[in-house]
Amino acid sequence: MNIVFAASEAVPFAKTGGLADVVGALPREMERLGHDVQLFLPAYREALESGPAAEVTDYELDIPIASKHVSGRLLRSRLPESQVTVWLVDQPDYYDRPQLYGEHGRDYQDNCERFVFFCRAVMEGLVQMDRPVDLLHCHDWQTGLIPAYRESLYGHHRPFAETATLLTIHNLAYQGRFWHWDMLLTGIDWKYFNWRQMEFHGDLNLLKTGIVFADRLSTVSPTYAEEIQSEPLGCGLSDVLRHRADVLTGIVNGIDTDRWNPATDAHLAQTYDADSWPQGKAACKAALQQASGLAVEPRRPLIGLIGRLASQKGWEITLPLLEQQLASSDLQWIVLGSGDPAIERRLRQLMQAHP
Repeated sequence: MNIVFAASEAVPFAKTGGLADVVGALPREMERLGHDVQLFLPAYREALESGPAAEVTDYELDIPIASKHVSGRLLRSRLPESQVTVWLVDQPDYYDRPQLYGEHGRDYQDNCERFVFFCRAVMEGLVQMDRPVDLLHCHDWQTGLIPAYRESLYGHHRPFAETATLLTIHNLAYQGRFWHWDMLLTGIDWKYFNWRQMEFHGDLNLLKTGIVFADRLSTVSPTYAEEIQSEPLGCGLSDVLRHRADVLTGIVNGIDTDRWNPATDAHLAQTYDADSWPQGKAACKAALQQASGLAVEPRRPLIGLIGRLASQKGWEITLPLLEQQLASSDLQWIVLGSGDPAIERRLRQLMQAHP
């Protein structure tokens, strides 16, 4: 099959969370199964600086956004250790920024426009390439418009004549919910702005749009697929998901065992395998304690927390427990993440109080 992935981040080009790990690994695995695979990503500053080198192509973009036209282009790169072509949608006004989605705990105000452009750029780029696409695999709200574009504006183009669309929901809490007048940015007919399709409590909801229009839906585990069909984990979309339950599948996220292999990981202080793990893990723990400014004590428990610093991740529960443990136990803690300035500030206060 000719499979096209579209996502807002992927390792090693750009990453804020687990989405990037999945999208960086799954296309390579699909290629190993014999499929022809391509991946579309925004050409963020981080992607151009951190990812494999990208070359300029002849694919020029002229995307209608409301009453204006915005130009861009496609750059070509490749996923490491594969033949997966990566198309980077280059538009510096949208993507040449310090972060992917926002700064200082606030989203960029034009995020709707940025990802409307990205979704249309994917479709326009594929029209120019003029190759039939068997499967368009979209990820989260940033690509939720692609199934709707396949249905409304691009279905008559040859590449999409027999295209199936799949939307994977990695985190239902992030929905791409915007002012209803942003519907004008999409170029999609207002008839689709109704409670059954793109409208959500008076707003434009891009994740709901993808859920409604995609041929199939998947999410990160069978349990999560069940949980999001009721509130509160349905985040307001449980009715929509129950309506589409027959095409919703939960698939447990795997890991890239080539990348996350302690026997070959050059970033570890000491590599180890199933036979040498006690010595290897002890050496890595000591190196981490030293690098973090903690006392190097082999028998002292060390706990690490890695993730987005947001209330949706449960920090209103974690912070009081963390404070209690720091005051009453000899546990060592390392927290890695960014996000809500208030949570960041409280963690710094705890670090200063318990050096």
